[in-house]
Amino acid sequence: MRIGLAGAGRIGARHAAALRRLPEVETLVIADADAARAHALAARLAAPAAGAPDPAGAVEAAGSVPELFGAGLDGIVIAAATDAHADLVDRSLTAGIAVFCEKPLAADLGGTFQIVAAARASGIPVQVGFQRRFDAGNAAAREAVASGRLGWLHTVRSCSFDPAPPPPEYVPVSGGLFRDCVIHDLDLIRFVTGREVDWVVAAGANRGEDFFRDAGDVDAGTAMLMLDDGTLGLVAATRYNAAGYDARLELFGSKDSVVAGLDERTPVTPLTGREGPSDPYEGFLERFAGAYDAELRTFIDVVAGRAENPCPPEEALEAFYLAEACEMSRREGRIVGAGEVER
Repeated sequence: MRIGLAGAGRIGARHAAALRRLPEVETLVIADADAARAHALAARLAAPAAGAPDPAGAVEAAGSVPELFGAGLDGIVIAAATDAHADLVDRSLTAGIAVFCEKPLAADLGGTFQIVAAARASGIPVQVGFQRRFDAGNAAAREAVASGRLGWLHTVRSCSFDPAPPPPEYVPVSGGLFRDCVIHDLDLIRFVTGREVDWVVAAGANRGEDFFRDAGDVDAGTAMLMLDDGTLGLVAATRYNAAGYDARLELFGSKDSVVAGLDERTPVTPLTGREGPSDPYEGFLERFAGAYDAELRTFIDVVAGRAENPCPPEEALEAFYLAEACEMSRREGRIVGAGEVER
């Protein structure tokens, strides 16, 4: 296969390294808005792995992103800036290229709706990057629910705690805490429980840097969800968790309770019984390393026709609806029905 990568930043570089390890990817073509950055990443990846020579042309640099669409690609991985996603997905569909796109599909709900419609009309697979679906612990939690092991659920809790805030310039274009961060928890709760959300109530706070407040955002947030079977969902997120990166999912049922994301590196220190972690997770790329590899492995199988698309645009739209509902609830201080933001 000949796979393109749009975006050579932090997540793009991580995806590029993972794609290069997949045997089906004969050629990886890298592009970025900064052509020099694309060439630099291609040069780094073209170095022989473990002393073994690589096939000629295994890694190429297309330079600017538009050049990718004339490169004869079988698939494209979009890891560019958020405001470029919708245009790049649309160009890919027009060119008949299968797409993997980091969330979000678009910067706003209207743009997301248009991409969903375009993908459905084209019949071309568009896989959205909700990597937590591919985490081994979360997959086991989903199976525990589906098997009946937990009985009926009464409470689901999910958290996303970043160890340090993003750069100030990122915050105004991030979409805000609920659309940028909590959306992963919202998608995961739907995925693991197999249920829809009837309503949400959310709140946020600012205890840290002023640039969150200046952008109309919050640096900590929480949401309560009422699922359509009566299960309660609780989500918490923060940009300030200096102990380390923490992303856990807890499910409490009438028969049993389980947790995903709790291990010797989870940045939580018990007050009795044992010491805290000596090597806590530093960030999401490290915590979900296996999940990122697995979702790209699956994308290659989707391109090859060996697998169904595990996260189509319709799923991303549902998560975006819920993130919008949470943001509306936070701003207006009220319960918001999921149907209030759907169209």
